[in-house]
Amino acid sequence: MAESSHPPQSSPLARHAGAVALTAGVFFAVTDLGRFPLVDDRLVLATDPVVLTVNAAFFFAFVGLLVALVALHERLGPACGRFGLFAFLVALLGTMTQGGNMWFDAFAAPWLAEVLPQAFVVSKTTILQVGGLLSYVLLALGWALQGVAWLRARVVPVAVSVAVVVGGLLAYNSGMPPYGTPLGLAVAALGGWLITQDRQHARAQTQDSRTQTQDSRT
Repeated sequence: MAESSHPPQSSPLARHAGAVALTAGVFFAVTDLGRFPLVDDRLVLATDPVVLTVNAAFFFAFVGLLVALVALHERLGPACGRFGLFAFLVALLGTMTQGGNMWFDAFAAPWLAEVLPQAFVVSKTTILQVGGLLSYVLLALGWALQGVAWLRARVVPVAVSVAVVVGGLLAYNSGMPPYGTPLGLAVAALGGWLITQDRQHARAQTQDSRTQTQDSRT
């Protein structure tokens, strides 16, 4: 059973965390699925207009996911303690670095395909492999830890926390669809749950206000 998800909220981003997470999660899942199926030829991927458009959208989906992560931390972070802060920072770094990978695929790779197409067939350098691996690991580890932090603090339902953990781990392969989709759906589910909680909280406040008004008149 999740504890109260209504700590003091000092920013509009925290107050609207549910809507932000729902929107970002759905957009992330839809754009990831829009990249499926992709062909194995990286040169073709870097020159096909449809693929380029979807890849650009997927980069912006990472931007939305980053904003959702910050909103969720503002909303739920105070109850998660130091472990929650650590998980948030790792997830923040992982989302940013993997988003950078998607920016490269969307905007830099097409330029390389025109001016230096042989770059797509030569062996990758060690520094490039290390950088790519680091972004994959940080994204997966960060979101998995974030799900564990929410699970430990019991600020969201267990099923949602577990879904974030699983989605985070699967997002290790988010460079290729549909491995980013589970994370997007998990974030969207969390957003939907928060929206429901907000509405119930608002109804309860309205009912309390009406009761107090009636009591004052008697």
